[in-house]
Amino acid sequence: MKRIFSYLLRHKAILLIASSVMLFIIAVDNITPYLQKLIVDKAIMDKQASLLVPLLGSILAITLIKAIFGYAKEYLFDSLSAKVHEDIKNELFEHIQELEFKYFDNMNTGELMSRIGEDIENIWQTIAFGLRLFVENIVYLVISTIILFYLSWKLALACIIIMVPIGYMAIKLEKQFSDCCGKISDQTAEINTAAQENIAGVRLVKAFAREKHEVLKFLRMNRSYYDLTMTQAKIIGNYFPPMEFLTNISLVIMIIFGGILVIKNEMSLGTLVAFSGYIWNLIWPMRMLGWLTNMLAQNQASAKKIFTIIDREPEIKNKEHTNSLSEISGEIEFKNVSFKYNDETILKNVNLSIPAGSTVAIMGTTGSGKSSLLYLIGRYYDVSDGEVLVDGINVKDINLNKLRSSMSVVPQDTFLFSDSIENNIKFSNKNASIEDIKSICKTACCLNFITSLEKGFNTEIGERGIGLSGGQKQRISIARALLRKAPILVLDDATSALDMETEYTLLKNLSERKIKNTTFIIAHRISAVKNADIILFIEDGEIKECGNHNELLQLKGKYYDIYCEQFKDFNEIESEVV
Repeated sequence: MKRIFSYLLRHKAILLIASSVMLFIIAVDNITPYLQKLIVDKAIMDKQASLLVPLLGSILAITLIKAIFGYAKEYLFDSLSAKVHEDIKNELFEHIQELEFKYFDNMNTGELMSRIGEDIENIWQTIAFGLRLFVENIVYLVISTIILFYLSWKLALACIIIMVPIGYMAIKLEKQFSDCCGKISDQTAEINTAAQENIAGVRLVKAFAREKHEVLKFLRMNRSYYDLTMTQAKIIGNYFPPMEFLTNISLVIMIIFGGILVIKNEMSLGTLVAFSGYIWNLIWPMRMLGWLTNMLAQNQASAKKIFTIIDREPEIKNKEHTNSLSEISGEIEFKNVSFKYNDETILKNVNLSIPAGSTVAIMGTTGSGKSSLLYLIGRYYDVSDGEVLVDGINVKDINLNKLRSSMSVVPQDTFLFSDSIENNIKFSNKNASIEDIKSICKTACCLNFITSLEKGFNTEIGERGIGLSGGQKQRISIARALLRKAPILVLDDATSALDMETEYTLLKNLSERKIKNTTFIIAHRISAVKNADIILFIEDGEIKECGNHNELLQLKGKYYDIYCEQFKDFNEIESEVV
């Protein structure tokens, strides 16, 4: 709760005003039972009828004051909770954006959505209602207890002793509820993850006719959630009825023992009536203690999970003092670079020097470390040993934003937002004009198919580009990367879904551009890499071959074998013609 209070203190003015209004209402509300005492003792018992109208008028005035200020109190506390809700959600989302790739490799999207959604909502509910009522009830409890002892210490002691077990049960209830709420929160995250993955992959599920299997898997998860909620219900059943019983017993004690005191003339009837009013200021907090404990336990479980994420320091971040490069030309060097991921060696002792403006093609077997090599340039991952230099400066010494804004990346997994084609392309450069976009789309070989659509660039595409072919999505992604006009361009198997003719045209357009990026192309087809300045063949995390097309053919190694395999049919046809 200390962390929650730190967010509350960011809005001291609202907190102070809301708390002042709340205390004022409590103070006014505690006058009412005393006025009831005066009505009974003075106006009725002593037959001072002239006091009846002023006293009733005072009660009516207090009721109106409570209504007016009660509205202000509710509005202010709701406003405060909304601001805290906004602060936490913004801070959590901003922090998530700062975390490195590795964090997301091991984290489910559904779990993060659960933290941003349900867990922050639990905190909002707690601040808006639970925390405020908790403080309000404590104030009522303290003030009413003092007044009760002032009116009759004997009767107050008799009533309050019976409430001691309620406090003990509330402590035990909070511990059990906290553990249970933590498990429910985890299970909710699992259900959200399963639902998110199945909805996103519904076409795959249907393609393999796995609907029944997925439904049964979801039912098992939902059953676990049901069992946890039933455990929570049993906890409520074990504690709430005894707490309700004890609060009712205190009323019975008040009536019996208070009646005896009135009969013995140790207390006036009006005092007993006032005592009855004040005792309810103790009973209601006690009755709400279980509900508040439940809410605070949920808040504690949710806050713990949220702040676990916020407190996680990014493994990749800027140094305190970074090199402020005005421009990056794109000269890149790998010096004795090794890279491990989860204790598995991905790259071993890589040494490579790439002049600015060069085109570098990378081939290799699946899992050989091709993508990992390029992701080290933008510090999406950090090297385990050695160093990566951009323009002669270690990437760890360059401002991350400057470094990454100097790169355009088309990843293997093509991602498009549920938005218009134009906005998807402009994602890399919000200030680009439609003329720039059309020019880039022509280079990326996607202008014709976009303009053939009914709404052209304003066409809304589905989630992750559903409705477009794999080749169309790749070309839009390439257009998005080119629009940035960054000095370093990375195409990570970005032409795999293109036919050879389109791929040839696209790569030809890239080579003829006036802007000479340092371009990296990961591909599996010789036709996509043969014109590169430098061709690398990576195997088991090591550069086995390096050179241009002709040099590697003369080497007659891995690259030569792939060339012969891919052009075998062509060579056979050529020999038959001859």
